[in-house]
Amino acid sequence: MPQATVNGLEIVAFIGLDWSDKQHCICLQASDSSAVEFDELLQTAEALHQWVAKLRCRFGGRKVALALEQSKGAVIYALMQYDFLVLFPINPKALAKYREAFAVSGAKDDPTDAELLADFVRSHHDKLRAWMPDDEKTRALGMLSEQRRKLVDDRTALINRLTSTLKQYFPQAIEWIGPLDSRQAWEFLSRWPTLQSLRKASATQLHRFFDSYRRRNKAQFIQQLVEQISQAVALTDDFAVVTTNSLVVQATVAQLPCLDAAIACFDQQLAALFEQHPDREIFQSLPGAGPALEPRLLAAFGSRRDRFQQAQEIEQLSGVAPVTKRSGKSLYVHRRFACSKFLRQTFHEYAEQSISKSAWARVYYQLQRSRGKGHHAAVRALAFKWIRIIFRCWKDRTLYNEEQYLQALRRRNSPLVPLLQEATI
Repeated sequence: MPQATVNGLEIVAFIGLDWSDKQHCICLQASDSSAVEFDELLQTAEALHQWVAKLRCRFGGRKVALALEQSKGAVIYALMQYDFLVLFPINPKALAKYREAFAVSGAKDDPTDAELLADFVRSHHDKLRAWMPDDEKTRALGMLSEQRRKLVDDRTALINRLTSTLKQYFPQAIEWIGPLDSRQAWEFLSRWPTLQSLRKASATQLHRFFDSYRRRNKAQFIQQLVEQISQAVALTDDFAVVTTNSLVVQATVAQLPCLDAAIACFDQQLAALFEQHPDREIFQSLPGAGPALEPRLLAAFGSRRDRFQQAQEIEQLSGVAPVTKRSGKSLYVHRRFACSKFLRQTFHEYAEQSISKSAWARVYYQLQRSRGKGHHAAVRALAFKWIRIIFRCWKDRTLYNEEQYLQALRRRNSPLVPLLQEATI
């Protein structure tokens, strides 16, 4: 068997690791042998590190390729610290298709999957991308940004639940207390979760409550509120409906301040890490990014500039690039589904924010809409262009300059130029 190499490095063995919460199945084949070895490993830190230590000793610290169906999680976080392991995260969908080639029936088990992973990386390592982790600060920015977004999504889900619940028994509250994502609304509902409880509040109590919040024409507002409360008709007086839903409201508003505090803590940590990052100025120069999207975009590109050679690689990885399917006379183009949703969302949200901050981005978006594209399709097209621009700034370590890009559009006689001129008239 010819000697295998990855990025010019000699690989002495190939390993497939089928992981699970309690026990991992392992398949190993040395490059100079046809023998296949199987092993099982408990999911404990001690067992994992002892196994890796034996691998290092057996192969003298030379490079070992290891494939697993994981790009994040406990196993890969533990293995990434070993420099002699070349990690290949395999998409579960890719392994499933590979398995079907040998087991049409769909039969599977853990040792077989481990063997397939080992064979997959041994036979196709030249077509696979070895995992190249960023430095700690960049990875921390990426992980913090993703987890922060999950907290924001949780907060949005709670606000939606709060709105839905109030509509079932106390819809007037939505009009009286304003935006349900405000602390004023949460405290109001924790004190008076039902119309019946609110009717027991005096004008003095309402004055005291709203005195802690700034509001124009406070006296007039409270007077109108008192009148509306006295005239309001309950949507329902059913004991089961009111009791259950009021408890849901109180439980929901009790969680929201905690989520707000957690998001603020994440924001503080992100800001501190981002301020220390050597590439921060590149992403701060992007119009419309702001403190939430700047670290997300930085983490999307990462710290290793040898990871991507062309902007197209990021466009495909993020799912922003369209997928073309051609068979005979049929041609079908659609957006990519097998991708990191958070990564795609990052570029999509940035492109959307840039429309109001960048002249050419606004004109380009309007041009796409005039051609019949929907809002999100037009934003994806804009994100496609932004990735190419940011990629060049990131690769060359240069700041984005709007005027410089506009001059480049004029030199190329871009169709955006006359539209930009019209917009400035």
